Amino acid sequence: MTGALIPVTGGRPILQDYVLLMAVDAAAADVNFIRRAIELAQAAARQDSGAPIGCVIVLDGEIIGEGHNQVEAMNDPTAHAEIVAIRQAGAHLRRPRFQGATLYSTLQPCGMCSMASIWAGVSRIVYGAESGQVHEMYFEDRHLEIADFVRDSYKDDLRVEGGVLNAECAKLYYGPDDHPPKDEQANK
Repeated sequence: MTGALIPVTGGRPILQDYVLLMAVDAAAADVNFIRRAIELAQAAARQDSGAPIGCVIVLDGEIIGEGHNQVEAMNDPTAHAEIVAIRQAGAHLRRPRFQGATLYSTLQPCGMCSMASIWAGVSRIVYGAESGQVHEMYFEDRHLEIADFVRDSYKDDLRVEGGVLNAECAKLYYGPDDHPPKDEQANK
């Protein structure tokens, strides 16, 4: 769905209404794509392929890549959901960079995935659960945030927005005060 000019009294559109509709459309799209990422995360949980993280990459309203965490299934520490989706997007587009794309993830991306997004030229990152909502085992360093990577890479054309369906996404993971089994704590 795209924004549309709405005629008002006298048949003249008001730009503010158009901007508001675009924002509403973007928010609705964010929710829909995060919901798809949640479905992928749930598939990862069913397959026991690592932490239940899902990711979708969208360009011009079309999903160009998607994936879920496959670290355990592939015996590959780089097979995070975001990396799987980035690889799929690159193969789909037949190029390594996708300016204008939005990456949606159920969990705040880690350092590796943040940098890969920057190198891929992603223009926007939208995520659900924030690092403080989940157990620390999901992050290799609790003192680094995605904003640090964006700032340190001198990116002024990458927007990061967190908290979309955050409560629903956080339910996929162990909470900060939970005591997950030691064998599931890869980053501890």
